Amino acid sequence: MTIDNSSTGEAVRALPALIARRDVLRSLVGGVAALATVASPALARSRSFEQWRASFRPRALKRGISPEVYDRAMAIKPDTSVYALKRSQPEFKEELWQYLNRRVSEWRIALGQERVRQYADLLARIERDYGVDPYILVALWGVESGFGELIDNRRYMRPVIPALAALAWGEPRRRHYWEQELLNALVIVQRGWAAPKEMIGSWAGAMGHTQWMPEVWLNMGVDYDGDGRIFPFGPPDDALAGAARYLAVRGHYRRGEAWGYEVRLPHGFNKRHAGKTYRSYAKWASLGVKRADGQPFPRPGDQARLTVPVAGGPAFLLGNNFAAVHSFNPAFSYTLAIVYLADRIRGMGPFVQQFPGGERTPTLTELQEIQRRLTALGFDTGGADGRVGAGTMRAVAAYQRKVGMKPDGYAGLKLLARLRQHT
Repeated sequence: MTIDNSSTGEAVRALPALIARRDVLRSLVGGVAALATVASPALARSRSFEQWRASFRPRALKRGISPEVYDRAMAIKPDTSVYALKRSQPEFKEELWQYLNRRVSEWRIALGQERVRQYADLLARIERDYGVDPYILVALWGVESGFGELIDNRRYMRPVIPALAALAWGEPRRRHYWEQELLNALVIVQRGWAAPKEMIGSWAGAMGHTQWMPEVWLNMGVDYDGDGRIFPFGPPDDALAGAARYLAVRGHYRRGEAWGYEVRLPHGFNKRHAGKTYRSYAKWASLGVKRADGQPFPRPGDQARLTVPVAGGPAFLLGNNFAAVHSFNPAFSYTLAIVYLADRIRGMGPFVQQFPGGERTPTLTELQEIQRRLTALGFDTGGADGRVGAGTMRAVAAYQRKVGMKPDGYAGLKLLARLRQHT
């Protein structure tokens, strides 16, 4: 399997939480190669884990954790491999068009459309209750966990409590944040929503179909299937409803509004109009800004701002609901990938305008051919399923270095052409 999980409102908007969520995505996008146990520099001058665990116990009891639950849940060894994962940086710097091509892939579009059909009743009910576009939810689900395929995959995920305990004990930077998330995880156990062994997630504690941190699980979670507990694993009901509630409550998602549109700018357009200023779609139209697909703006009174993320590339009008998705993970590239994937799952076409230096998204068949050819040449991709994750990216980069190409790890059409020449 070569899936890639690429990778709080009151608490999520706090800087530590935002940084932590970016760290989750970086570690998953960049790969999970650094899994060896590495001691934190802080440990040499701090208490032993056993001493720290005993000193942390009164705080947990004060939070409402029973002695029995604490002693059972914390009878662990700290997962010190998280220190290396936290320090690791992305192996590859992707251009925006590469980032989009990897996440808005043929398999994600096809599987997303299948999930829309499979869960049509659930998604319709969530839309009635929270007003969130079902396609946005399915796209978020696809990017966060491969539509649930990653949530208990031990190649990518690990027990959360040992990971959070290691960070709370031995990571001096943002220690308070990690302590709070560990306490939140223990509260979840105390409430009977999950046993510690069921809480599997990223090194930083994000779990389930839509990758909740414990704080989000506690405060934004919904018992949507009515089984008496909030649980982001198993059937996706609770996870998708909780994500919709998050977008509605913390992201201020507006029912019926579009996230925005790809647009064309008139010749000689004053780029100073781009920025943070919101204007109505009607006002933008009066300035000569038109939808790239030639269609009219269906709700001309809604507000949007203009951005051109890459000079010479597509321009976009971004509405309030783009900002709502951005609250889930504050990265522009991530947010654009979510809303773009949502539109592709909906049946819309690719962006009309090209990014400078960009190329079309490879098909599933082409990606499988890339993986087969690389493996045949001795660059193991971990399979030929057409899903580009860290293993495939490392294999691509190794081949690129060998043949003198830029080692960006991108499995695209130029690489395929070079491989065909090679073999």
